[in-house]
Amino acid sequence: MTSTPQPAIRPRERDAILQSLRAGVVPRIGQQHIQVGRANEVRALLSDIARIRDGGSGFRFVIGEYGSGKTFFMNLVRSIALQQKLVTVHADLSPERRLYATGGQARSLYAELMRNISTRAMPDGGAMASIVERFISQALAAARANGTSPEDEIRAGLAHLSQLTGGYDFAEVIARYWDGHDRGNEQIKNDAVRWLRAEFTTRTDARNALGVRTIIDDSTVYDHLKLMARFVRLAGFEGFFVFLDEMVNLYKLTNTQARNANYEQLLRIVNDCTQGVASGLGFLFGGTPDFLMDPRRGLYSYQALQSRLAENSFARDGLIDYSGPVIRLANLTPEDFYVLLGKLRNVQAGGNPDSWLIPDEGLRAYMHHCATRIGDAYFRTPRTTIKGFLDLLAILEQNPDRAWSDLIEGANIIADTDPQLVAIDRSPGTPDDDDLSTFTL
Repeated sequence: MTSTPQPAIRPRERDAILQSLRAGVVPRIGQQHIQVGRANEVRALLSDIARIRDGGSGFRFVIGEYGSGKTFFMNLVRSIALQQKLVTVHADLSPERRLYATGGQARSLYAELMRNISTRAMPDGGAMASIVERFISQALAAARANGTSPEDEIRAGLAHLSQLTGGYDFAEVIARYWDGHDRGNEQIKNDAVRWLRAEFTTRTDARNALGVRTIIDDSTVYDHLKLMARFVRLAGFEGFFVFLDEMVNLYKLTNTQARNANYEQLLRIVNDCTQGVASGLGFLFGGTPDFLMDPRRGLYSYQALQSRLAENSFARDGLIDYSGPVIRLANLTPEDFYVLLGKLRNVQAGGNPDSWLIPDEGLRAYMHHCATRIGDAYFRTPRTTIKGFLDLLAILEQNPDRAWSDLIEGANIIADTDPQLVAIDRSPGTPDDDDLSTFTL
């Protein structure tokens, strides 16, 4: 068995990768140890990050089949954005978290995003207070240099935010945080962070705690994302990147009016990003082909979005345009999957080739077994095949007397499907639940 020198893998990263993948979810750390392929897609997102750092804006839809690696790819881009000194927020959409709603679901999405707000120093979320502290620290330094009061510097820095929608109260909350900081009042600081995280549910509570008359609610979520993008740049960061996964939950809304209202909000984001209205702000959306292309429920059912997300008509016969708004994740090839299995083997061994539990011949044998069970799905949507391979390695590690050749044939590999979409009937004659189907007197 030949091998090239492998970097050591920290036990924390090793355990996080193995436990996440065996559970069928994407690891939050250590993606660099198992990344294969996707070079052109990553290069396209790097150009978006560069544009955001330059004060521009951008948006992309990452489209791929269930289990094809969308979430992994988005986490990889998020880690790159953090290294490039951007602030990131991320959340999965669900029935309780949507872009637009009137029952608190949009505010719930914003609150989830702000709980997950991350910087390079705090990549696991919860960085709101440190971002505000950094802004205040810069204001204090400027006050000392200019011979002015810290409050004047803070007010001057926040002045242009006051002209944006919701900006006056946003700036007032930051000023209240400084007031708590200056007086050593932790309660005021905590209330300010709660307001920024959209954790106040009534205006009365916000007015009593901070003296402001508004809160972040369903109708102002996107406006406050734009405000936060401006604020993090004032705090010395390079930009603000929003990651929204599981966009298929909008596609699954059976109420046409609710679905179109969310698509209208998406259209607003797309327009702002393409016309340069947003500054230092980027969006990355993850969804399935049905979410994008279904003519009855998908984004293509909304004519304005279909025209803006239309793919390059010249991108055919093997030609791919990575500069467009939609990035279709290419399926892994068998060669990519072979490299991936080798990397997983190396992670399981902690980066020590002498501890590999299965030879290259075993990798090929496992791929052949998967191909006979589920065909090319084993490398096109590899979630279950990865899980099966790690289960095999776990057994070999705990039973060193067993040979890999005796175990591979017993691996039960099934094709990966999205259980949440199986129940959706997309036949042309199926009405949405808000359409009148029968009427009897």
